[in-house]
Amino acid sequence: MESGSIVTVLHDGHVPDSGLMARVSAQATVRYTDADGLAAALRGADVLFVYDFLTTAVPGAWHAADRLRWLHVGATGVDAVMFPELRASDVVVTNTRGVFDVPIAEYVLAQILAFAKDVPGSLRLQQDHTWRHRESERVAGTTVLIVGTGSIGRAIARLLRAVGMRVKGIGRRTRGDDTDFGTVSADLYAELPWADYVVAVPPLTEQTRNMFDAAAFGAMKPHARFVNVGRGELVVTDDLVAAVRNGSIAGAALDVVDPEPLPEHHPLWDLPNVHITPHNSGDVIGWRNEVVAAFTENFDNWTAGRPLDNVVDKTLGYVPG
Repeated sequence: MESGSIVTVLHDGHVPDSGLMARVSAQATVRYTDADGLAAALRGADVLFVYDFLTTAVPGAWHAADRLRWLHVGATGVDAVMFPELRASDVVVTNTRGVFDVPIAEYVLAQILAFAKDVPGSLRLQQDHTWRHRESERVAGTTVLIVGTGSIGRAIARLLRAVGMRVKGIGRRTRGDDTDFGTVSADLYAELPWADYVVAVPPLTEQTRNMFDAAAFGAMKPHARFVNVGRGELVVTDDLVAAVRNGSIAGAALDVVDPEPLPEHHPLWDLPNVHITPHNSGDVIGWRNEVVAAFTENFDNWTAGRPLDNVVDKTLGYVPG
């Protein structure tokens, strides 16, 4: 990195901790901006750190990126910046793969346990001061299909196997000797009827958009539950609503939805056996500092001329495994 480099940090009102950014500010000029000021802050910038996790502002400001060489996304998913002009450019894109793996895996396990042990039902009975003996389901020995075999999917697989669940993966290629999944298939519809739980965590691409539609839910067991920790746009929302209403599936846990945020009067709010959380499955205490630390470590690689970590294949739209 030559002297005089400029790093632009796009934030959503939460500005990265200045102490954690000290290694960057000691070697470059750092410009902090929100979406409204992004175009001005991009002019002359060498690096863009997207620290606004829900932003859609980058495509509209791209015309001002006259010197940009590296764009780092603070999240794992990079679909918000995979627009044609960036794909065609020489700008290197990286993400923050690894920070959210274990927290999201814990979230998935928590939702599976909530279904199996009917935790929401117990809480409702407690609120009504009702003592009612009930039986619950086993988790050990049940089957889970994890759609998406990246680092988050692998962390989910390891944790669910540790509690005795039988795991398979869905990826781009079939393989039968995978350490974490045991078996990975490329044929979603062949595997959906096998699973008691289906966990969605693939990157959002043109190939995965709307992959969970009426046909997919119809291929699942009637007692199966669907857990989405990927992107809301993986799902045809109206088809999911219909599948829960008509009993095609037994329930869903949704950390991501389409549209997002979920409108106040959307039918998903009131469906039985649907658990909704506000896109926070990976947001454990301290997560923002971990994201900044991951960027500064990669910035050290950049300044030293070393290969960057977590380089996104812009053709695929994610970091290859």
